[in-house]
Order: sequence, then C-alpha cells, then structure tokens
Amino acid sequence: MDIARPRVALTIAGSDSSGGAGIQADLKTFAAHGVYGVSAITAVTAQNTLGVTGFEALSADLVTAQIEAVVSDLGVHAAKTGMLPTAAIVEAVAAAVVDLEIPLLVVDPVMAAKSGDRLIDEEALAAIKAELVRRAFVVTPNIPEAEALAEITIATEEDRRTAARRIAALGASAVIVKGGHFASPDIVDLLYDGDRFVEFRAKRVAGRGTHGTGCTFAAALAARLALGSSLEEAVPLVQRYIAGAIRAAPGVGRGNGPMDHFWTRSDRSDRS
Repeated sequence: MDIARPRVALTIAGSDSSGGAGIQADLKTFAAHGVYGVSAITAVTAQNTLGVTGFEALSADLVTAQIEAVVSDLGVHAAKTGMLPTAAIVEAVAAAVVDLEIPLLVVDPVMAAKSGDRLIDEEALAAIKAELVRRAFVVTPNIPEAEALAEITIATEEDRRTAARRIAALGASAVIVKGGHFASPDIVDLLYDGDRFVEFRAKRVAGRGTHGTGCTFAAALAARLALGSSLEEAVPLVQRYIAGAIRAAPGVGRGNGPMDHFWTRSDRSDRS
C-alpha cells in the first residue's frame, strides 16, 4: 500500500536555547500540524524566559547551504523566515527563495525578543524591506514591527490599515498586521491582500506563557498553507492553535514562559 508523502515546511530562523521560540518552536508547530519540518539556522542565541544574553550569527554562505541542502533533496511546500540578524543573511535568503523557487513564503519580520532584546541591526531591517518583503506570500508583523516596516506610528485602526498598505507596497502579496499589542479584550488580526481588508477576531487568553507567539503564528500559518489552506481559511485555525497553546502552557521559567505546542494531542487537549 502506498503511503502519501508528507507535506514539507521550511523554517529559516534563529535557534532559541529555551525552546520556546525560533527554530525549536517552528519545528514543534510543524509537527503538531502533521507537517514534516526542515530548517536552516541563521543564528545561535543564548536565551531563556527572562531574556537574551547573547547571540552569534552564522555566515550567509552557511545559511544558503542549509537551504539548498534541504530543498534540493526533500522539496518544500511552504516556508517561513524568523530571525535574520544581518543584511548579508537577508540577501542570501531572498536570493535562495528566487533561485530555488521556494513557494508560499511567510515572512515574520522578527526584530526583538519578547523581552525586548534587539535581534537584528538596521542594515538587516533595510534589507528586509528592500529584498525580502517583495518575495513574500504574506508578511506577519506585530504592531512594533509594522511601525518599523511602514515607518509610521500606529495608534489607531486607521493607522494599522495605512501600515498594511505601505508594507504591501513594498511588494508583498499579502500582509497580516497582528493585534496582540493593542490593549483590548479581543485580539484582532488584520489581513490585507492588496485589495481588501479582513478582520479576524479572537478572545485574548490570559497567562504569561506567551514566549514565541510570533514565531508560532508564522509557523502555524506556513503549515496550514503547506497543507493547502487559503489565508482566510488558515488565520482562524492559527488563532485557535495559539490560544490553546497559551492555555496549556507548562508554566516553566521565571519570565514569559513557553507555550505547549503539542496541546492538540488527544491526551492533552482536555487541558484547553
């Protein structure tokens, strides 16, 4: 009997030694969605739930070699980017997306850790705007990241829509400006597809197990895209997954702790 080959998703991001964000969170998220995960590590960080104490970027050539190795052998149905600490790495990733025809790229423009520690330099941010966003199927900034990409202050919903339009004007096919930083009982994630806006509302979940939510959102979105979902189909499913993972957080660490990426397992789902 033939066994269907799994869908494959690629994460291009930094390693988080606490396991709650970055490559580790992405691979857990892919596995939780039944997608086979492959990776290209861009940086190694020393961090925990309290913050980042240091990191070292890999060479751009080694990042490219990792991407080429997995794509040429396993193939990729969707991909996402996370921490891209230097302009050279951003440019290498953008070139690999084109040269290897990597589909359905989710760009999570990671700029800082949950603790506020900066993870990229100004040259890398400029390269993301100039080279990577235009390769994206969708860009998933939070409010501070959207402000940096759009070069405006976001204080109102109209500001957020203006930011989404400006980011789309950089070349992205779609933009999701996440709403978690707005102080409100509900989180409203805003999708702009270059033509219209769609709002996705979800009840805010209380708790400190929020380390890696941005990485996990983008990874879950990439997994859903790899499985064949449209953006409008995927976003509510991603919101539900994130909410459940926060509710089931294991409570480890003294700061912003990690989520439970495998909360959907039958022996854990009753915890939600």
